[in-house]
Amino acid sequence: MADDPLSNSNSSSSNNKRAEGIRESTAPLLLAPQEPYRLSAAILPFLFPALGGLLYGYDIGATSGATISLKSSTFSGTTWYNLSSLQTGLVVSGSLYGALIGSILAFNIADFLGRRKELILSSVSFLIGALLTAAAPNFPIMVVGRFLYGIGIGLAMHAAPMYIAETAPSQIRGMLISLKEFFIVLGMLLGYIAGSLFVEVVSGWRYMYATSAPLCLIMGIGMCWLPASPRWLLLCAIQGKGNLMESKENATRCLCRLRGQASPDLVSEQVGLILDELSYIDQERQAGFSEIFQGKCLKAMIIGCGLVFFQQVTGQPSVLYYAATILQSAGFSGASDATRVSILLGLLKLIMTGVAVLVVDRLGRRPLLIGGVSGIAVSLFLLSSYYTLLKDAPSVAVIALLLYVGCYQLSFGPIGWLMISEVFPLRLRGRGLSIAVLVNFASNALVTFAFSPLEDLIGTGILFSGFGVIAVTSLVFIFCIVPETKGLTLEEIEASL
Repeated sequence: MADDPLSNSNSSSSNNKRAEGIRESTAPLLLAPQEPYRLSAAILPFLFPALGGLLYGYDIGATSGATISLKSSTFSGTTWYNLSSLQTGLVVSGSLYGALIGSILAFNIADFLGRRKELILSSVSFLIGALLTAAAPNFPIMVVGRFLYGIGIGLAMHAAPMYIAETAPSQIRGMLISLKEFFIVLGMLLGYIAGSLFVEVVSGWRYMYATSAPLCLIMGIGMCWLPASPRWLLLCAIQGKGNLMESKENATRCLCRLRGQASPDLVSEQVGLILDELSYIDQERQAGFSEIFQGKCLKAMIIGCGLVFFQQVTGQPSVLYYAATILQSAGFSGASDATRVSILLGLLKLIMTGVAVLVVDRLGRRPLLIGGVSGIAVSLFLLSSYYTLLKDAPSVAVIALLLYVGCYQLSFGPIGWLMISEVFPLRLRGRGLSIAVLVNFASNALVTFAFSPLEDLIGTGILFSGFGVIAVTSLVFIFCIVPETKGLTLEEIEASL
């Protein structure tokens, strides 16, 4: 395959637009020209970290079929198939608990290990968890396997967006990080397909979980081959953790590989600019815990944690919970089969995520968020009206469901992960992003566990109406707080906060 032509390295109009976005900054900013890169060289540094997202999505999809298989007296292949609701909940949520722990671990090890080694560790946790779950001789061992797999999820969902953000050219950074969300949805779809293939096979749940093992190996081997993040190398150097000149040369070699440049000449200037900018904005000191809640990092924390919090508390887990019921009430023939319904919604999610990937670096983050969340609010109020006033009009519920799924994948789905990888200052990015990921998984758990009691207490219609009010609140938050980061380097974003 021939090398892709170099992207244009000089664009005065692009620099003018980028300068406008940071005009209010009190710090002088070192504006770099657009980064030269070969598209072919940007593929693998995205692909191997993104496999962590695919494995996360695969677990969501496969578990829906695995629980059916595991509890079947005919197809379980075990003597402990008669699981209680609590035990079933541990199987389903075991990876979520592990992800919460993985997020906490990431807070302490992210800057010590670096992004690349953290992803290697996550692939090992994925592999051990998948094999232990698939080969589990009893229920406790299976739960341990689910927990270890979840730790891999927590580490991967923390390190993957950081590695991609720090290594991707600024011109396509938004597309690549959004494409990670595409991989999560693709993984869900593959998990649903695996569930439909093995659900009526004896011990089919073992095959569902074991199928992810080769992907874990590919991810681990790929991350061993990839270079470290040049920005992390430079950060370590200016914090006194290595020789500055050696680290600069190493960062230049890594960036040459990442950009596909045969000669370091075109890259060394960019490394120098990054190093100068990091030195100017006082990255020399190691981050203390209290600094995460001060200054620019506090603003980044509000933006990042706010987005991932609203991503979950606008009802995303709950709306999908009702998908099969809604489609069945509308008379869809496949709705009685949960796996087919899941595949249908998975395809819609995949298509809409693909649309977001294609337009995020052209339209920007804010337009997608504002437009998508507006659609989410409308869909939630439509669902509320269906359960309270329009019970004889199931088409309203179907339209609302499809609108919700489509708008979520245009906005909160990909853009939430994109923004948290962009807004944190480099010195605090590892710890800040780990808190944001922890908020994401904790909010997911909160909505999942609180939904049924709230539904019994106030009713489904009022509950969806409440989610709609929260969606409107999140729209105000986005409009007033969330900045546009399209086309800016990570250093420019930091200076503009």
